[in-house]
Amino acid sequence: MANASVVPSAYLQGLTPAVPEWLNKGDNAWQMISGALVCMQGMPGLVIIYAGLVKKKWALNSAFMALFAFAAVMPCWVLWAYNMSFGEKFLPFWGKAGLAVSEDFLISQTILPSTRYKNITSAATPLFPMATMVFFQYPFAAETVILLCGSVLGRMSFRAWMAFVPLWLTFSYTVSAFSVWGGGFLFQWGVMDYSGGYVVHVASGAAGYTAAYWVGPRSKEDREEFPPNNLLIALTGAGILWGGWTGFNGGDPFAANVVSSMAVINTHICTATSLLVWTYLDVIYFKKPSVIGAIQGMMTGLVCITPGAGLVQGWAALVMGIASGTIPWYTMMVLSKKLSLLQKVDDTLEIFQTHAVAGTLGGALTGLFAHPYLCSMFLTVPNSKGSFYGDDGGVQFWKQLVGAAFIIGWNVVATSIILNVIKLLIPLRMTDEDIKIGDDAVHGEEAYALQGQGRRDRTIQNGSCTVLIE
Repeated sequence: MANASVVPSAYLQGLTPAVPEWLNKGDNAWQMISGALVCMQGMPGLVIIYAGLVKKKWALNSAFMALFAFAAVMPCWVLWAYNMSFGEKFLPFWGKAGLAVSEDFLISQTILPSTRYKNITSAATPLFPMATMVFFQYPFAAETVILLCGSVLGRMSFRAWMAFVPLWLTFSYTVSAFSVWGGGFLFQWGVMDYSGGYVVHVASGAAGYTAAYWVGPRSKEDREEFPPNNLLIALTGAGILWGGWTGFNGGDPFAANVVSSMAVINTHICTATSLLVWTYLDVIYFKKPSVIGAIQGMMTGLVCITPGAGLVQGWAALVMGIASGTIPWYTMMVLSKKLSLLQKVDDTLEIFQTHAVAGTLGGALTGLFAHPYLCSMFLTVPNSKGSFYGDDGGVQFWKQLVGAAFIIGWNVVATSIILNVIKLLIPLRMTDEDIKIGDDAVHGEEAYALQGQGRRDRTIQNGSCTVLIE
């Protein structure tokens, strides 16, 4: 068997094969494809969803904020954040910072964080190199930040956003990831989060809502009238997001196995059901089927199934779809209009509702419906099962709620501190003038070049002549 810690020079000299004995080509290929699908969810998926759902004057700025986050996460991820999320323990909820760029690290076999703890057993050993693992986990981190920014579109300063992304990744995302996935205290306690219902969605919903509070609301004009500028492009992005979730949930067993297949089919069962239920509710109560509503229902279905995609049976995925099309619909369409707290905070794209609410709901239902046999094939915590399958007084269900509470609490505190530190150096909001004008004032560009608009015109002097450059 090839030595997993062999130095890269040995590979270059041909002393060790490029396909060591521990490598499973099928698993490695599926993992990299899954990672690519998750990348497509963020760029272009969420980028063009945001561009389509916001008011015309914010199309470019919204898309650019998402694109910047997707790029900014990568260098931080490989320089320190990956190991803070999946490396050796520094605190019960945080890993030690460390590089994930050296060749001897990247070409070695992947080691699950769970194998570092004596009281945890590993259900499976990934048969691919660390480079694949580092790549696969990167778009999860990037997508979490992109989702968060959906709460502050239409007023947050781009310069403040540039400072916020690496700080939030470092002090908030890594804590959630290590606590739940990296062998931290929630992982060891038995909190279930199959593919990011907590780490990605509850975290982004809680942090986004907190950020919206500190940045402040959009202009009065934008809050009162904020029509989507292009629903067709938003639907295109939604389709990319839905399709990409095949890799989001299908790649988390770290193998092309039975659990992966269950996760994929459950993802689509729950999502389709949620979209349909949301649409029927819109027709019943508002007399018209809403395209935006269908996108919201799709999103809540995707989020709700994520904590338990590979852990529940198909019938449970159907029940979760009904719940995710009903409860977030009620909190968004009815409850948010009654509670003053939900009205005061301007969450532009309702990220709290579609991610924090739906993610917490999915985690709680996973605590009820996680099947013991499916858990045994995936989870690294012994004897894991939903409360529906054991006379445990609902212990797993309550564990799930406590886990969600920790993720929400940490993100509220960490996001508040980060933004208030940034505010000391950089204004969190754009100027009133920039908010009134939009893309052209912020970037000197516009999304659509209609009737001569969208050009960046400048003039240069050429002798006695003035030349217009378009």
